Amino acid sequence: MADQLRLEDCVNDVCPWSGKPVSSDSLTLYKGKVVGFCNTGCRDKFEAAAGAFDAAIEGKK
Repeated sequence: MADQLRLEDCVNDVCPWSGKPVSSDSLTLYKGKVVGFCNTGCRDKFEAAAGAFDAAIEGKK
């Protein structure tokens, strides 16, 4: 799926973790939006954190 994500569709220009420019190989889809990161490590950290929060929120319903 990451191969289908495009840098030009990204909602941000800088990585929310590092503040560095986003990289085309470090994109993810979150809540229907393409979010970019400076590297795959930052992307993976975001996916883990977002997944944990989403699971916790779903468990509270």
